[in-house]
Amino acid sequence: MNKDKQLLADIEDAIANCMKCGNCMEVCPVYKEIQSEAAVARGKISLIEAVLSGNAQITEGFDARMAMCVSCKACAAKCPCGVKADELILRGRQAAVKARGLNPIKKKIFKLLANRTLFDLALRMAGLFGPLQMKKLPGHLAVVARFPLPGLDRRRVLAPFASTPLRSQFPETMPIEKPRMKVAFFTGCTINYVYTDIGRAVINVLKANDAEITMPARQHCCGTPVYMAGDVELAKIFAKHNIETFERAHADYIVAACGSCAEAFKIEYPELFDDDPELQARAKKLAVKTYEISEFLVDIVKFRKDKLGPINAAVTMHDPCHMARGIKVTTQPRAILAAIPGVSFIEMKEPARCCGAGGSFSLVHYEVARKINDRKIADIAATAADTVATSCGSCRMHIIDGLVQNGKTQDCVHVVQLLAKAYEAGKVSTPAK
Repeated sequence: MNKDKQLLADIEDAIANCMKCGNCMEVCPVYKEIQSEAAVARGKISLIEAVLSGNAQITEGFDARMAMCVSCKACAAKCPCGVKADELILRGRQAAVKARGLNPIKKKIFKLLANRTLFDLALRMAGLFGPLQMKKLPGHLAVVARFPLPGLDRRRVLAPFASTPLRSQFPETMPIEKPRMKVAFFTGCTINYVYTDIGRAVINVLKANDAEITMPARQHCCGTPVYMAGDVELAKIFAKHNIETFERAHADYIVAACGSCAEAFKIEYPELFDDDPELQARAKKLAVKTYEISEFLVDIVKFRKDKLGPINAAVTMHDPCHMARGIKVTTQPRAILAAIPGVSFIEMKEPARCCGAGGSFSLVHYEVARKINDRKIADIAATAADTVATSCGSCRMHIIDGLVQNGKTQDCVHVVQLLAKAYEAGKVSTPAK
């Protein structure tokens, strides 16, 4: 058996279950834009089969085709045979990393990401000196480059790095009187270094529901970007670090305000250690008490509605892929919006359609990501809502980019921000006695 075939031999049976029916073509956001067989799950599976049969090798082209995917999981959800095509594509990426190594640019980025101290310093510096190279846009928490930057489309709208990371704005533990529970907040990178407004909203909402909060200072990236790129060994290092860190927190629950981060704790970490029973058991112990914030507030806390004040807004909802098809949390964010007085909720045509962000996909393949996003923006515009709610920082950033590029005036925020705003409005409408 040749080396390349050996790297994929363990999924040969799963690959054989694909009937090549083409149902995945109907839902693949990348295929819709570039109309290439190599872009859709069926094409990628056929390429893996060619490697297994010895008719192809794991080349640079193989690597590029496996990377041309937003990991939205729509193909797996649509498959009549139950083929988890998203996982098979990920295995293709993992085989490419083992056969060829990481892309040199990704290798440098992941090396920085793996060094927690250096990564933190780099992003703090980006927050302090960002205004020198990025220009603030009116009406949004958004910036554009003042001058060309390597690897970044000049038109691309981003969010500014925070001048002070979230975890530096608060003490590690935030005790309250008569707490109902102790909650460990996994901030993730985007909330800690970019969207600190989401993090503050999470903290304020948890406090409003009588939770003592801890934000472990040593927590690090969830590892999903590394895992999705195919570097399993580095992903295990991230996972092990976070497992150890949150074990020491001794919290009743763990919450994340990002579907991808929640999915890492709930699903990816236990799967990563299927060859290590002891560490897998520890991962599973944390997984069962990990929740995405809206899931936690609705299903576990039964969040307080008597403290909510009115917010007069017409709101539509975008479901991030890893929320809708990963951890399957979609009704809970809507339950939160339904509870807020004054909110008029308008469902868009396809709320769970991928926005095109796909983690780093929108940076590497901006033109394709932009076309995918244009479809999302058209759905948003059709609702005539003035606010887009979502549950993912990356989706928020990419949707804001699309709104700006299409000349739309709506803003995009996290669901928990609207809830925090309602609690603040409740304080005003119900003065202290």
